[in-house]
Amino acid sequence: MRDVHLRAFGDHGLVVADLVESLRDTLTPGDGLSLVAERDGRVVGHVMFTRSLLDAPRRLVEVQVLSPLAVLPEFQGRGAGSALVRHGLGVLAERAVPLVFLEGHPGYYPRLGFEPGAGLGFRKPSLRIPDGAFQVVRLPAYEPWMTGTLVYAEPFWRHDAVGLRDPEER
Repeated sequence: MRDVHLRAFGDHGLVVADLVESLRDTLTPGDGLSLVAERDGRVVGHVMFTRSLLDAPRRLVEVQVLSPLAVLPEFQGRGAGSALVRHGLGVLAERAVPLVFLEGHPGYYPRLGFEPGAGLGFRKPSLRIPDGAFQVVRLPAYEPWMTGTLVYAEPFWRHDAVGLRDPEER
């Protein structure tokens, strides 16, 4: 899987691959999800869903974050990524997860049910996340009072994998 992330994310591949290794340590049976797409016995795609929290006015709500999704460049555009996301969302809906958040391309994820989070009463965990990239899908367990600020799990911060850094400020 490491090679999939290294190749799919280019310049950011090392950060993403290291993040995946840290996030894998947080997965427990029934909490989080790691799925792969294979072609002829070779892993060509990978997606992770990991536990985070929504700081809602009523109480903290356990939610999931889709990150990362990677498909080898030569297999992109063939439906592997969409199939991974759809399958993962189906599993999470069965587990009564109310919300799944992500930072992602606003032109790709809406066709999978994701919407901009800000317009639905959600606040992003960092100002470095572009508004259009902060997206959420509401699953059947969602209730209207579940609004508030997404709080990423610690590995996202440790690997500095939240939002976009200004290359001029490094």
